[in-house]
Amino acid sequence: MSIDEEGTPEAPKPVAPSPPAPSPPARAAFEERPRPGAGGGRRERPSDDDSERPRRRFGRRKVCGFCVDKVRAIDYKDPSKFRRYVSDRARIEPRRKTGTCAKHQRWLSVALKRARHLALLPYTPGHIRLTGVFTPRR
Repeated sequence: MSIDEEGTPEAPKPVAPSPPAPSPPARAAFEERPRPGAGGGRRERPSDDDSERPRRRFGRRKVCGFCVDKVRAIDYKDPSKFRRYVSDRARIEPRRKTGTCAKHQRWLSVALKRARHLALLPYTPGHIRLTGVFTPRR
């Protein structure tokens, strides 16, 4: 605010309004843009050009060996049976590799840990090389 020559305050001058921001281009009401990660719609596949990406082929479904044999308990005292379920780095193999069901995988992990605790199985790959309990699968 400023004061004029007579000592009375002047009214503030009006400020011109700024021009409105440009609006985004209008889209048709029926046009719907897919949201990223929505995953609701089907993707179009190339009809004749299969050279872009090979299709995955899955082999036979893995079956739990314990269920087939109708095993009631997994014995931790027989380490030779555990060779299939322990990797060459002395780690317990996951279900997706061995094909065991969830129940028997839990039983198996408990039995392997018990066998390790009693030194029937090695904890580390260094012990495998020294003792030769499991020979490498190749």
